[in-house]
Amino acid sequence: MSVGITIDHALKKYGDNVIIPDLSLKIREGEFFTLLGPSGCGKTTLLRMIAGFNSIEGGDFYFGEKRINDLDPAKRNIGMVFQNYAIFPHYTVRKNVEFGLKNKKLPKDEIQQRTDRFLKLMQIDTLADRMPDRLSGGQQQRVALARALCIEPDVLLMDEPLSNLDAKLRVEMRTVIKNIQHDVGISCVYVTHDQEEAMAVSDRIAVMNGGIIQHVGTPKSIYQRPANLFVATFIGRTNVMKGKLAVENGRAYLCIDDYKAELDTVADKYKQPQDVTVSVRPEELLLNRDPNGDGMHAVVKDAVFLGLNTHYFVKLDSGEDAEIIQESSIEDTLTAGARITLTVNTEKVNVFTADGSRNILTGVKNDLEV
Repeated sequence: MSVGITIDHALKKYGDNVIIPDLSLKIREGEFFTLLGPSGCGKTTLLRMIAGFNSIEGGDFYFGEKRINDLDPAKRNIGMVFQNYAIFPHYTVRKNVEFGLKNKKLPKDEIQQRTDRFLKLMQIDTLADRMPDRLSGGQQQRVALARALCIEPDVLLMDEPLSNLDAKLRVEMRTVIKNIQHDVGISCVYVTHDQEEAMAVSDRIAVMNGGIIQHVGTPKSIYQRPANLFVATFIGRTNVMKGKLAVENGRAYLCIDDYKAELDTVADKYKQPQDVTVSVRPEELLLNRDPNGDGMHAVVKDAVFLGLNTHYFVKLDSGEDAEIIQESSIEDTLTAGARITLTVNTEKVNVFTADGSRNILTGVKNDLEV
């Protein structure tokens, strides 16, 4: 079975050093939930509090209706997959996978049945008699995952499980992990600092910074309508610009230098003249080869042709640098020194308060606020 996880006002500190000041979170039963953030943001600390490996200085942790604060880690019925695999070098693949089942003192036939099932599920059944030193990194990670799932835990916890793999294996293994988690239907809490990895595997993501959750939502909602500027800059690439919001006859307009465009997505409570910070992703900047067109004027510094897309690096007349990604055209690639005009895809652009603390547009879905 799997359970939902509820965290109410968690506090973690070491002496006077507060790592997590006050964190509340609900993880749904059977969900693939990712804690994402930069190094030192508290995501692994929170995972270890759920596992029982770290003390809890305040707040309550629940698996379903059961409070687990004082429950021994061995009795929490969790599966754990670590960054360094943590498989036993002196055991064969089969014996590694059987380990947790033998600790539970299950009957021999049930141990064999479950072990066979997960060896096959992880596509390592042909490697059952091999020693770990004869396995690739990806194969070792499959063994670690099979061992964690074999005990049929209520919750699967994964701490940077792919960070030691090369790029190609990471892509392969994240697909394996996602598919297995859905097949088994287990609640999974996954820690990573890799934004693309989080986007690929997660049902929902919590973006953390400084021990505080900034935004909880689906990968799509976090990318397209980030709750604040930190989330916008951490998830994917973006151009950050200073601008102003103007309001004329009840209509809102985004003004960046001499460029002015109507915005029909501003939330009513923010529809007033103010300074704003604008996040424009590279694909949301629209390039016009006419240097005298309406929009922001800029000069090309560099261009990189990558087949499907071409990346342009430009300097705006205001002095700011910007990156543009556009679908490659049959026309010649613009060269350094070419003058251009830029406009913004107003449907996708994000606009924040001047300090970047809040997105002022409609459509922001932050489950922290539900």
